Amino acid sequence: MGNERGGNKSILVVGGGITGITTAVEAAEVGYEVFLVEKRPYLGGRVVQLHKYFPKLSPSNCGLEINFRRIKENPRIKFFTLAEVEKISGEEGNFDVTIKLNPRYVNEKCTCCGACAEVCTTEIPNEFNYGMDKIKAAYLPHEFAFPMRYVIDPVIVGTDEGKRCVETCKYDAIDLEMKPETLNLKVGSIVWATGWSPYDVSKVWYYEFGRYKNIITNVMMERLTAPSGPTKGKILRPSDGKEVKTIAFIQCPGSRDDNFLPYCSTICCLASLKQAAYIREQYPDSKVYIFHIDIRSYGTRFEKFYTKVLKDENIYPIKGKVGVITEDPKTKDLTLIAENQETGEEVFLTVDLVVLAVGMVPNTFEEKIPANISYDDYGFVSSELSGIYAAGCAVRPMDVYSSVQDGTAAALKAIQSIGRR
Repeated sequence: MGNERGGNKSILVVGGGITGITTAVEAAEVGYEVFLVEKRPYLGGRVVQLHKYFPKLSPSNCGLEINFRRIKENPRIKFFTLAEVEKISGEEGNFDVTIKLNPRYVNEKCTCCGACAEVCTTEIPNEFNYGMDKIKAAYLPHEFAFPMRYVIDPVIVGTDEGKRCVETCKYDAIDLEMKPETLNLKVGSIVWATGWSPYDVSKVWYYEFGRYKNIITNVMMERLTAPSGPTKGKILRPSDGKEVKTIAFIQCPGSRDDNFLPYCSTICCLASLKQAAYIREQYPDSKVYIFHIDIRSYGTRFEKFYTKVLKDENIYPIKGKVGVITEDPKTKDLTLIAENQETGEEVFLTVDLVVLAVGMVPNTFEEKIPANISYDDYGFVSSELSGIYAAGCAVRPMDVYSSVQDGTAAALKAIQSIGRR
């Protein structure tokens, strides 16, 4: 099944994270029709998974709530979730785009009553919490989801459990007969803002991620500290639910290393400082150690944040690379061995929890734009076609503030592109 929309004055934005949302609302609010396409079942991208932004440490929902309202109130924006771009043809001012719309199995009648989840017993890993807990196969992606609508996982489609979900819904909102659909768009310009994924740090075998339960990543820590996270915001170690008193952050695990991820992602140091502040606020008697090559804080705003956090006498930066991590099989405590490059001393440190500050990998590394676009060695877009523009972390690693700025710039490029035709 397919249908066709749009025209030569329309703009397609691929990626519903903070960059794509910014591009969409900025272009729509000056009069352009915008189609916003997102692969996940909700808008917001990685930002919606954050607990707080740095450097102000304000809740991530603050900025998103405003933008979601702008989308709701603007009839020029049409957004599609669970959607993927399959084909792009044509030229600047006259692109033909094929979009695949994957079934949600829940329609617009959904009221989020949760009755389907109550009768569902099958559980699946919770992608939103990076697999640290499980959710029902009939689920709301998260409490701030936009659109606010449940999803039925394909694992129960065609089963008795799926039928029970249909039968219990009072609003006729569940349709297990939904099939993938094709949407054909005609647009004048395209902005590609598909964002990033955390580096697979299990490739850095000597850091034992995936082997020892009390070694987690920085994105997992962000969910642990969030009230909507798997521990309701309480920072507890995964092995036994124990409150943490000593925590070690390891910066650049695989980053700036030609064997793994050769570049600096620019935000990891600041994210660790932010998370150190989370820990110290929740546990006033805790001690936080940050092992680093160097700590990078770009610009005056971030330098002030760096200075403020490190005034805390219970946060200890250690210039040195951790070479070995071992686990006590009884207590599950972790011992780190490193050399302090400033003193020349060997460091043996036992902690409750280790956080690996993993870098950012552009999603364009695995999923290329279906057009004649060039990339650098790391998967970031390095050249653009007339009428097709990359933005945000598809171009380089960026913090939220920079991503918003780049989204606005991309909207201007897309508008200027249409104006040239």
